[in-house]
Amino acid sequence: MQMNEAMEQRSKPTVLEQAGGTKGLVYSALPVVAFVVANSLAGLRTAVVVAGLVAVAITVNRLLRRESVQPALGGLVGVVIAAGFTWYTGSAKDYFLLGIWASLAGAVVFVLSVLVKWPLAGVIWNGATGKGTIWRADRSSRRYFNVATLTLATIFGARFVVQKYLYDNDEVGSLGAAKIVMGYPLLAVGLLVVAWAAKASDRRLRAAGLLPARKH
Repeated sequence: MQMNEAMEQRSKPTVLEQAGGTKGLVYSALPVVAFVVANSLAGLRTAVVVAGLVAVAITVNRLLRRESVQPALGGLVGVVIAAGFTWYTGSAKDYFLLGIWASLAGAVVFVLSVLVKWPLAGVIWNGATGKGTIWRADRSSRRYFNVATLTLATIFGARFVVQKYLYDNDEVGSLGAAKIVMGYPLLAVGLLVVAWAAKASDRRLRAAGLLPARKH
């Protein structure tokens, strides 16, 4: 029984793996670092081109290595949109503007989902794992996912407050650092809370007979 449980634990992706692994952390930071450095050394137009080329290179590298390109493609789209917007406005700090407002939108949506009693952490997790909406039949499960959802909302809100402050004060270099530090590292914290909520909820649902007992 203990061996089966250990094997099951090993088969589950870790928080780092869910965030794209170590490579995912590095890949997400590279376009931002490239943009900030190139902007300080060669100006805005060069920075936009360099950031775009780095994002494309990351995507091609993953394709050649036959690795999952989903994280890279998401990053590439984000970089292209941010770079295009920056090129249009002519302001280096606008490279970060889309992400800043996206963080605010994320915070609002996650809070609203708790208010309407459909916490998004529970909806997304249980939908992805095939459990549907059975978790909503248990009050404690809803409470667990409320905590996870509000944790994610807090992370999004913190990103918005800090990065908007830096944006308003034209701190391009600090914006780049904040985007990296408040990106995957904070997301990993949020995923830890979601994993806790999911485990606690599953335990409750099995005890209530709403989920099949775990096989040993």
